[in-house]
Amino acid sequence: MTRYVRLVPFLVLAVLAGVGGPALGAGFSESRIYIEYNASANDLGFHVSLDGEDWSALKIINPAGVAVFEVATRGGYKELGLTELFFEGAEPSLDDVPLNELLARFPEGRYKFSGVTVTGGRLVSTGTLSHAIPAGPSVSAEVDGDLITIRWEPVVAPPPGFPNRRIEIVGYQVLVDPFAVTLPADSTQVTLPLEFAQSLRSGSHPFEVLAIDVSGNQTITEGTFETQ
Repeated sequence: MTRYVRLVPFLVLAVLAGVGGPALGAGFSESRIYIEYNASANDLGFHVSLDGEDWSALKIINPAGVAVFEVATRGGYKELGLTELFFEGAEPSLDDVPLNELLARFPEGRYKFSGVTVTGGRLVSTGTLSHAIPAGPSVSAEVDGDLITIRWEPVVAPPPGFPNRRIEIVGYQVLVDPFAVTLPADSTQVTLPLEFAQSLRSGSHPFEVLAIDVSGNQTITEGTFETQ
């Protein structure tokens, strides 16, 4: 399906409901742990996104009951607390660290997010990690006059050699720094309008297309296009 989109810097234009799964139970309003795989670079990492009322300590515990992350505030932050937290785990190449070894370090299942508020209250939520990792979309780009069209093939399966899990794509994200747009699952291309094309210097420009699974896991394919 063709999409003609007016891109806005640093703004996601379409919100995907339920991506990554909401936090379960009382506590943090968001507690996500998910996988990001770069099919072009063949590297993979585990990322966390968290949101909640003012908290001063946090521990993330895996399905086996082992703490995989712990942090506590100090100084001014100890009294003020934090609300949001996002971090990306290191993304080693699968040529250096085998996939099965990486996945074994972060087993599938529910991860417990346990926190303490600045007033001493408890925050407890869970986030589910899945090993359903989508294949990287096959991408291409075409420059026609003052329009740039980025296309991709629908993703329906995991990459070869990855866990055999059902893939359900809920959206695609296209990144052309500093622009980003998120599109529904039935999209297969996006066209960048005249004013965007004219804002680019002549030469080669990188872009990324991300396939986003219902689990929140996402896979990146990198590409380039040329402007005159």
